[in-house]
Amino acid sequence: MTIVTEQLDAALFRRTLGHYPTGVVVVAAMVDGRPEGLAVNSFTSVSLDPPLVAFCAAATSSTWPRLRRADGFAITMLGAAQQDACRTFAGKGADRFGTVPWSLSPGGHPVLDGALAWLDAVPHSMQEAGDHELVLARVTALGAEPDGHPLVFFRGAFSALARPEAAARATGSGAAGSPRGLDAESPFFSVLEAKLNPTAP
Repeated sequence: MTIVTEQLDAALFRRTLGHYPTGVVVVAAMVDGRPEGLAVNSFTSVSLDPPLVAFCAAATSSTWPRLRRADGFAITMLGAAQQDACRTFAGKGADRFGTVPWSLSPGGHPVLDGALAWLDAVPHSMQEAGDHELVLARVTALGAEPDGHPLVFFRGAFSALARPEAAARATGSGAAGSPRGLDAESPFFSVLEAKLNPTAP
């Protein structure tokens, strides 16, 4: 089905973009001595040199204006078992950090326990983008777990990411865990860590 129109229907636009699976992150900071955070699924890596990432915060968010005042924040990448944490941080009026275990990153920002990975970052630039604010942030520190699966959002619901061996069988791509055209030993995190810590073994 193809629809061409100058005035896109907002609901149709949202449903169509929902066909693109995304991960989910929690952006959090200490503001006036209290932890503040919100769930975001519009997150992406942007640049390795300098190390930049980006996310979008809704203009209607009641949390983002407080987070925006912080001089930095942590970005927690949620794992598949953290659906409840995602719901907590996506909802309004909840005591988000009162029900989800967390600790402070080296930069002093809240990171959710049990996550796949985290980034410490400082604002690089912010600009209005329709009904959202587009935030570019420079990564200053990071950490990641060697195992685990991401929390995936697809077509308006949580979804599971196929294990490498299952994906290989389904596509006939050959050896499990070695999809053609991908260097599994050089993911974004490894390259970025090498740039941030050039003297590390």
